[in-house]
Amino acid sequence: MTYCVAVRVDQGLVMLSDTRTNAGMDNIARFRKTFTYEQPGERALAIMCSGNLSITQEVKSCLSRAIKDSQDDPDIETILNCSTMHRAAQLVGDAMRSMQKRYRDTIEMQGAGADASILVAGQRRGGKPRLYLVYSAGNFIEATAETPFFQIGEHKYGKPILDRIIEPNTSLAEATKAVCVSMDSTLRSNLSVGMPLDLTIIPRNEYAFRTRYRIEPEDEQFAAISRAWSAALRKGFEDLPSVLD
Repeated sequence: MTYCVAVRVDQGLVMLSDTRTNAGMDNIARFRKTFTYEQPGERALAIMCSGNLSITQEVKSCLSRAIKDSQDDPDIETILNCSTMHRAAQLVGDAMRSMQKRYRDTIEMQGAGADASILVAGQRRGGKPRLYLVYSAGNFIEATAETPFFQIGEHKYGKPILDRIIEPNTSLAEATKAVCVSMDSTLRSNLSVGMPLDLTIIPRNEYAFRTRYRIEPEDEQFAAISRAWSAALRKGFEDLPSVLD
């Protein structure tokens, strides 16, 4: 299973993903689910993957191959040279659609699911920070002021804190705390989501990554947030009025 969350606020973009995958009862492995692409001073973007691993790895390979080929042929359009972030989401959707067409029937004949989804987040010079959710069919939607975050994978446990905290004017620091609490809640309630975690931050108008940080199981900062959140929940519960009084 997977949990990836991405937040778009006025100050920029915050993303957090786990690394656990499950290919059967006894086949638990770790794979990176966040991949970053950057031309410092011009654009920075990240993709986050959930669902069938073979599909998402092929999508990533398709995008990377185009970037490599464009070094010899600048006419090849890639997520690093396309005109807008919207167009970058279209290119990811095109790659998703192509991989689904190539592999879906074979995967499903083996009894496995071929569904996958990808978050695309970033900013290019001259544009605003953007966040998109690309579905298996290759179509996508964009985050808005009313829906400033997207989740893919095992999202239900980590959604309540985001619903209560994330607004367009939320600071990057507060958004980072919120996604960490969201992930901690998911880790506690679903064993199919696991550490280490990948935290990625793109501040508005910097066109570069401020943070690309691997949170290991022994990370003290994340552990401190987890302990403080647990204590706050216990204290809040104790302070609630009794139902029977």
